[in-house]
Parts: sequence; structure tokens; C-alpha cells
Amino acid sequence: MAANDSNHNEEEFLKHFYAIMYTIILVPGLIGNVLALWVFYGYMKETKRAVIFMINLAIADLAQVLSLPLRIFYYLSKSWHLGKELCMFCFYLKYVNMYASIYFLVCISVRRFQFLMHPLKFSDCKRIYDMYICLIGWVVVCLGCLPFPLLRLTPNKTGANNKCFADLPLKTADEPISIAMMSLGELVGFVTPLLIILYCSWKTILSLQEKNSVSQDLGEKQKALKMILTCAIVFLICFGPYHISFPLNYLVKSQKIEDSYARKVILVFHAIALCLASLNSCLDPIIYYFTTDEFRRRLSRQDLQDSVQFHNMHCGRAKDPSEISIVEAE
Repeated sequence: MAANDSNHNEEEFLKHFYAIMYTIILVPGLIGNVLALWVFYGYMKETKRAVIFMINLAIADLAQVLSLPLRIFYYLSKSWHLGKELCMFCFYLKYVNMYASIYFLVCISVRRFQFLMHPLKFSDCKRIYDMYICLIGWVVVCLGCLPFPLLRLTPNKTGANNKCFADLPLKTADEPISIAMMSLGELVGFVTPLLIILYCSWKTILSLQEKNSVSQDLGEKQKALKMILTCAIVFLICFGPYHISFPLNYLVKSQKIEDSYARKVILVFHAIALCLASLNSCLDPIIYYFTTDEFRRRLSRQDLQDSVQFHNMHCGRAKDPSEISIVEAE
């Protein structure tokens, strides 16, 4: 009886924890990513420095943020009545967002590194290539995340029909298959992207130590390093804990870990890790603001007014050539 009460109290605590954390993430994540998409639309033609990747990152974050109200409602009401299909889609969307964010953070770091190390080669790089890279990334991520909902599609059980998200039962698989899937997920979804970002950071730091760098090159290298390091920090904070807790949580869900205290610690740690993974929806707009000059300029008061006037003028009537040249010159 005491064990059952303890488990019930633990489940109640985790539900309230999820509801509070997702509520905190919702508003700044929504405002930040909507604003980011609006700003990126305004200066898409002005720069080739990873803007397509930033747009796709903001789209991934916004999609995940828009699903948070359903998560909050579920954890507060403690029951799901909106159909299993919607539950599984929102559950799936969480992982698509996470791995799409990882993919585009890597793309931003690599592209910024390429512009720094080979400016002549990549200054003529056509934006269509970045769009192809994004499309391939979305397809790979969506296919790669299918095992997450498929492993939760268990036969209907008594009392399980109204459960969703973290409360979904886990389908057990053969141990060799489980180990292979987790190892592949950790290697492709976390270790390899982390090594790529760390490599870009290391090479950028080495380039800063070159004695023949002129002051202008030095400034560009410092800006590039700031963006790459910020991507690395967000990457580690948001996705590092989850990829530590992921195999441990699987062992708990599959009853491989039976010690009650160890199970409790792992479940709480996994809940924190899941919320940190969602926190990237708030932190990514910070990357744009503090590491992108064009983003800060667009959010300045004068440029904001000019942009609003430009959009109103563009929507209200056709622009004549003189107006186009003035706007583009700015």
C-alpha cells in the first residue's frame, strides 16, 4: 500500500512538473519563433549566412510550441479524450522537433564555419542548395523518428485508453534489437552532431590564433565563433541530458531496472531532460538575436518601422522601381 501511494504521489508530481514547465516555455517560445520568422522573411534577400537553416529551425520550434497547449491540458486534466491519433501525432511531433532542431543547429554551425574559412567559395553558393539540404533533413528526421510512436502503439489495455505522452505504455522488443536501435539513435542523433559542432568550434578557435589575420577578418571570426559556440551550448543544455536519460528511461519502462529508488531518480531525471529538450524552442531565438547582426538590426526601432511601412506598401500597392532600389539599398 505504501509503495502504491508513493508511486501515485510521484506520478502526480511529474504531471504538475510537466504542466508548469510547458506553460513557462509556451509564451516566450511562441512569441520568439513567430518574431524570428517575420524577421527572417524581411532580410532573406540580404544574406546567405544560414538564413534558410534558421527559418527551418524556427518552423520546427514553432510546430513543437503549438502542440504544448495539448500537453498542458493533458497533464492538468490527467486524462486524454481527443483521440489516439492526435495523441500519437503530438507525441511524434516532439521527437521530430528535437531531432530537426539538432540537424539545423549543425547546419547553421557548418555553414557559418564554411563562410568563415572559405568565403569566396561559399559566397556564390545558391540558396536552392540549402533548401535541398533542408528538405532531405526533414525527410530523414521524420522517417528516423517513426520508431518513437511505433513503440508506443501497444494493444488497448484497461485504463490505458485515456493516457498520452509520457504515460503511454512501451512496447517491449527483443534485447538485441532494442540495444541496436538505442545505439544508432544516440550515435546518429547526438554523438555525431556534437562532434561536428565541436570540430567547427575548434577550427574557428585555431583560426583566431593565426597571426596574419587582419582586423576585419578577426571580427568576422569572432562573430562566427560566437554563433558556433552558442549553438554548442544550446545543444548541450537542451539535448545532452535527454540523450543520457533516454537509454536509462527505456530500461525502467521495460522493467530491466527494478530498484525502486533508482527507478524514481531516473524517471525524475528523464522528466527534467524532456523539458530541457523543449526549452530549445525558447533558446533558439536567443541564438538569432545575439549572434546575428541582421536580426538585431531588424529589431531596432527605426528598422522595425521601416519594415512595417515596407510590408504595408508592398501589400497595399505595387512598388515602382525607385521604391525597390531605395529599400534594397538600405
